Amino acid sequence: MRATRPLINIVMIPYQILLPYLLIIGVIGVIFLRTDKYKATHEKWRIKERTLHILEFLGGVFLMLPAMYIIRHKNKKASFYVITYAALFVWLIVLYYWFVRN
Repeated sequence: MRATRPLINIVMIPYQILLPYLLIIGVIGVIFLRTDKYKATHEKWRIKERTLHILEFLGGVFLMLPAMYIIRHKNKKASFYVITYAALFVWLIVLYYWFVRN
């Protein structure tokens, strides 16, 4: 029989690189989220939601999601939560294939 190829082919980066990357991008995401909260309360120019979502999909979702609840920012906007939880779901699938399937 012929070996089947995985449905998702993820480039394997060692976890020694992945975990610091997720931490750094998460901290950057929280800084952006906190800055946007500050600007919202002081009626200044805001950070685009698209930018926050990009940071989530780059891996910042693991720190940004708890920060959203802690600093109470974007917590009344359902559309923001839908995309944030979609980013979390995508990352959980990626990590599952990364650590469990390989």
